[in-house]
Amino acid sequence: MTSLAASPLRITVAQTGDCFDCTPHESLLTGMLRLGRKGIPVGCVNGGCGVCKVRILEGTVQPLGPISRAHVSQVEEAQGYTLACRVAPLEPVHLEVTPLLRKPFLLRRTAPPTVATA
Repeated sequence: MTSLAASPLRITVAQTGDCFDCTPHESLLTGMLRLGRKGIPVGCVNGGCGVCKVRILEGTVQPLGPISRAHVSQVEEAQGYTLACRVAPLEPVHLEVTPLLRKPFLLRRTAPPTVATA
C-alpha cells in the first residue's frame, strides 16, 4: 500500500502556468529538474547562491536544511520567500519566481566621467 505522504504533489509556477509533480521527499528544485522542466532558475542547487529564490503563494513547504540569510531574510521568509532547493512540498504549491537582483556595480553609468584638459 502506497503512503499518501509519498504521493507526488502538483507544483505550479505563477508567471508561466507551468506545472510539475514533486514528492514530499525532494526539493521543489529537484522535482522540477528530475522531470526536465524549466521555470525556476537553477544555480548551485545547495542554497549557497540564491538563484532559485521563490515566493510560496499557496501551499505549505517543509525545510530540508537551513536557508541562507544572505539570500532570504527573516522578514522575507515570513512573507513566503524561500529557496526552492531547500524546501519540499507538504501539499500542492503555487509559487512565484522572484526576479534576480542586479548588483549595483553591474549597472552602467549614464555618462562617462569628464577629464580635465590643460
